[in-house]
Amino acid sequence: MDTLNPQQRAAVDHVGTPLLVLAGAGSGKTRVITEKIAHLIQQHGIDARNIAAITFTNKAASEMQARIGKLLSADAAKGLQASTFHTLGLRIIRQELDTLGYKPGFSIFDAQDSGQLLKELARKENIEAADSIQWRISAWKNDFISPEQAFSKADDEETAFHAQLYERYQRQLKAYNAVDFDDLIVLPVNLFQQHAGIREKWQNRLRYLLVDEYQDTNACQYQLVKLLVGVEGRLTAVGDDDQSIYAWRGARPENLQLLKQDFPTLKIIKLEQNYRSTSRILNTANVLIANNPHVFDKKLWSTLGEGDPLRVIPCDSADHEAERVVSEIMNIKFRKSVDYNQFAILYRGNFQSRPFERKLREHGIPYFVSGSTSFFERAEIKDIIAYLRLMTNPDDDAAFLRIINTPRRGIGAGTLEKLGRYATGRETSLLNACGEIALEMHVTRRALLKLQQFADLVSEFAWKAEDTPALVLVKSLLKEIAYDDWLREISSNDKVADRRIENVGELLEWISRLSAKQRDDASLKDIVNRMQLMDILERNKDDEQRQGVQMMTLHAAKGLEFPHVFIAGMEEELLPHKTSIEEDNLEEERRLAYVGITRARQTLTMTYARKRQKYGEEIECEPSRFLEELPPEHLEWDKPGEENATRARETGRSHLKHLKALLD
Repeated sequence: MDTLNPQQRAAVDHVGTPLLVLAGAGSGKTRVITEKIAHLIQQHGIDARNIAAITFTNKAASEMQARIGKLLSADAAKGLQASTFHTLGLRIIRQELDTLGYKPGFSIFDAQDSGQLLKELARKENIEAADSIQWRISAWKNDFISPEQAFSKADDEETAFHAQLYERYQRQLKAYNAVDFDDLIVLPVNLFQQHAGIREKWQNRLRYLLVDEYQDTNACQYQLVKLLVGVEGRLTAVGDDDQSIYAWRGARPENLQLLKQDFPTLKIIKLEQNYRSTSRILNTANVLIANNPHVFDKKLWSTLGEGDPLRVIPCDSADHEAERVVSEIMNIKFRKSVDYNQFAILYRGNFQSRPFERKLREHGIPYFVSGSTSFFERAEIKDIIAYLRLMTNPDDDAAFLRIINTPRRGIGAGTLEKLGRYATGRETSLLNACGEIALEMHVTRRALLKLQQFADLVSEFAWKAEDTPALVLVKSLLKEIAYDDWLREISSNDKVADRRIENVGELLEWISRLSAKQRDDASLKDIVNRMQLMDILERNKDDEQRQGVQMMTLHAAKGLEFPHVFIAGMEEELLPHKTSIEEDNLEEERRLAYVGITRARQTLTMTYARKRQKYGEEIECEPSRFLEELPPEHLEWDKPGEENATRARETGRSHLKHLKALLD
């Protein structure tokens, strides 16, 4: 507590009324949350199990838990819940299954599972744009709009039809004893609104809530917080309206403002001292964001010195931009003797990474692209693993639903809904229900035959798995279901199909290596468990362990910081994005640029291309209007078409040093 600044200390000390902490970038908000948790336990006698700290990512929750572990003894911290909104929602659902009408072992559909179900429903209605329907349904749920409300508010035939599809989608999920990701918040909110006794039970169980990144909450998450904290408002909300960049996925920065209306006794504390960046970087960010309207004004400041000017480099093309950025990285690395993992290249869209990757590879510079799809997240890999999961666990309904029509078997959504209702009533799995005689009373003879054929296929391979090597078994399965032919049928072109088939080949190699590493009598179940563990480990790689230049979108960079940052593509129709310009939504794009600037600790370089390839042709590009909004006294512009002579000599020396280092 002695090392907290006055505003941080005030935020930790305040308990009597609801509190909003407006925490600017790099102002130590995570420390405030963790210190406050310790303060609540040690000074106010609140048991750790009655406190919940809620954030948006598992990584942030883990970091919070680790920090608390350093402040408190294991006994004092026992039972503390540091989790995401969705993890908290899942906990509530699991404990209130009977009231919600679900049976134990319910499935959770990820985005791919939901998309597949919606595509099946849409195919039956001859609708092609299933992806846009999925986004719309998710948006309705985030805004806490039920299918009935969506239908009543529909102002055109298409929206009305989508609302009807939303209702069928929800009905089908319930029949499968399944929920999707958005339901993890929607169901607890419905539960608390309709059952006062259950709401009061959870309010007593969670006596204090601390919510991070409050500006990123959607309408449904806001309702969940309100219902949990009750009229007393036992809440500390931490957020920054200037860093609200997720409106496209339902975030509502106005939720910060709503707190003032819903909790009249709300106290507001601003954290404006930045512990990350130099004064030039912060002053530039302050001037840029001042162009947005504000309910809460704040200005970041720092005691870390003035720092270097921010550089702006005009480039001839995207390739020239990549060349200049890589040269600058090499220059700074050898001039300041720093590692490559201290550099970050940020951009508006993933497509911008390709020229940078090419140039980095040419120079032998290690790099890591954040946001690339995990191997185990690829659809074809999830399909095969789902087959193996179902062979080893006939109760895995999520795996059943993923592969029942992969490849397509002509089993319609209506049949699956009836099967789901029957299985729920019988309290059995979907696979086991396929083999029950009484099912013929609920589905057509033709549909029953197809379900039984699928169940027989799974049972046959499950039986073979007992004495057949895993690799042989999987190859046999893929041949039996003609999986390569299926991939060619659903792929947009031969190149995509070939890439997917190569991924399947790589999975077979994984299985071969795993089989060799395991003991001779290793079962298919052992190998499936091992592969699922690999999936989890791959998805949870710590950013700090990734070596080389970090490359990511501006959205993905939020919450991170780097000594040396490059923001590429500072152009009109890129940053700000063309869609945002057309929709007159520049404020969020400006916040995105602000987030990019405030990632930098020591140096910041912004680049733009005068020409860029788009849809196969070269187009002229204009510098971003945001560059004009930056204070000129803090910028150093490279003259068009030429480099500063001194800097050119330094770059040349850096290249030579780099070549020598490679030879060594």
